[in-house]
Amino acid sequence: MIPFRRRRDGRVSARFEPGEAQLLLSLAEEAVELARAAASPENAIADPALGRLLPDAYPDDPEASAEFRRFTAPGLADRKEAAALTVVDTLAGSAGSSRVEVVLDDVQATAWLRTITDVRLVLAARLGIRQDGDEGDVHDEESAMQRAVYDWLAAVQEFLVLALRPRR
Repeated sequence: MIPFRRRRDGRVSARFEPGEAQLLLSLAEEAVELARAAASPENAIADPALGRLLPDAYPDDPEASAEFRRFTAPGLADRKEAAALTVVDTLAGSAGSSRVEVVLDDVQATAWLRTITDVRLVLAARLGIRQDGDEGDVHDEESAMQRAVYDWLAAVQEFLVLALRPRR
């Protein structure tokens, strides 16, 4: 990856190796499905990873939390889905390229940040990471790969945040 940087025209850009772009595309497509699934209260209860995407507003009051979720979950899930679709759209057609360059305006870059955050939340829940600094439950090859993706996404996210900072 060549990290995100601010261009003269105000947009931000980065270059990814084909495998990195394919991974991002796959994760964004999964994020679309996760956003849809997270809107359902039953799914959020059954899968703690989905619960991390749309956490309870009132953890000590299940009735109030359910009522709040009823009114807010569909809209939040729609926005999460739209952000993930932005990532999919900006990476579409990149398969087979020797190096994939993305150029994002501020709205698209914000959608990327939101989607990366959502994917990292899901990975963290599946790995048992509760806060920064936790190692998580890395006990086999699959969980080690998930942890590597989690850490790589943190770097992508950090470069994007830095690129979006206003110039001084």
